[in-house]
Amino acid sequence: MKDKIFAYLQSIPDGKVVTYGQIAAYLGDKRLAREAGNALHKNPDPDKYPCYKVVSAKGRLSANFAFGGLAGQAQRLKKDGIKVANDKVDLAKYQWKER
Repeated sequence: MKDKIFAYLQSIPDGKVVTYGQIAAYLGDKRLAREAGNALHKNPDPDKYPCYKVVSAKGRLSANFAFGGLAGQAQRLKKDGIKVANDKVDLAKYQWKER
């Protein structure tokens, strides 16, 4: 399952984010959002697998982001052209609608 999650991360275009629920839906079961989060926390290579592009269903960043917490995730998102305000991103503007 991890391989499938990491492959999905690589498909997210620059300047876009997805939610944990989107990853779970991609895996075929919306109840797998927590499992997706656990896999992302064990990401072996954040440059290859951009887990920083995953936010909550409300657009919130993760305080538990494995590569620098909120500040690390915000920095990577900003570098990707995504505006972060109050530890959130605007899903209406930045959420990737892959289908």
